[in-house]
Amino acid sequence: MLIHASPHEVHEIDHVEDTIDFRGRDLLGMEDFTAAEIAAILDTVASFKEISERDIKKVPTLRGKTVINLFFEPSTRTRTSFEIAGKRLSADVINISVSNSSMSKGESLRDTADNLAAMRTDALIVRHKSAGVPHMLARYLPSPVINAGDGAHEHPTQALLDLYTIREKLGTLAGRRALIVGDIASSRVARSNIIAMRKMGMQVSVCAPLTMLPVGIEKWGVDYTSDFDAALQDVDVVMMLRIQRERHGDVLFPSLQEYSSRYCLTSARMRRAKSEVLVMHPGPMNRGVEIAPEVADGLESVILQQVTNGVALRMAVLYLIIGGV
Repeated sequence: MLIHASPHEVHEIDHVEDTIDFRGRDLLGMEDFTAAEIAAILDTVASFKEISERDIKKVPTLRGKTVINLFFEPSTRTRTSFEIAGKRLSADVINISVSNSSMSKGESLRDTADNLAAMRTDALIVRHKSAGVPHMLARYLPSPVINAGDGAHEHPTQALLDLYTIREKLGTLAGRRALIVGDIASSRVARSNIIAMRKMGMQVSVCAPLTMLPVGIEKWGVDYTSDFDAALQDVDVVMMLRIQRERHGDVLFPSLQEYSSRYCLTSARMRRAKSEVLVMHPGPMNRGVEIAPEVADGLESVILQQVTNGVALRMAVLYLIIGGV
């Protein structure tokens, strides 16, 4: 049975801990979590969001703990979000630049994992261009590993913060209808969100040119179409994705202008959707390509709320997985 989150936030973190214990657990993908576990994580976020709204945005919860950000790909929002989350919990956060590390000299991932384990780190946050790298590191590290994005596979904390944002705005998740538009085949965000949304009882549709739909999409449990205008009707959430040209070298559409004319979320297209529809984007945005500036900055947009909630969600994840003092 699918269990959806309550519209009432749970402010007592100890209550969640008594229900489900996440300590020492890896966070590698949404496939590994049940609906009840997802709801329990979401229930902790409001308490940590409140910390970020204080004048002094710091608590001693993870004092003495060490968190390492190991990013093999460029990142602004995710790495900064994890860094701020760790520091607001008083953890020691270390950012490793791969270009300046031993890995640039030929050290293997296994040796890197062994060295990190020898340093007695408390959590490793990993982003890599290849799917499965966080899972491989998790096999060798005694401390928890958090997947911050692996290739086109998964980005679980992005999906969690997206679910939290939807629940915060709409009250419930079960029965809501979401539309994800854009480069579905290359998007780890799309994959994680589809898995998580379906577990929470949401109905999910995807829209893209046929060249941007993954092989086997019919097995994903989602509706799919290339008709954006028709797909927009009656959805509660529309999530736009950027074209990930760095992940595919071949041409998937004739031109950016043609793509934009068919798949850019404009004010005119917004009139086809519900008046209260939520507009989301995991970033970075290509304004004028997948989303018009007036829509990205409009009243329906919760894009900046996603960023704000990302810090609180990652604070909650670090707390639940590492444990506090």
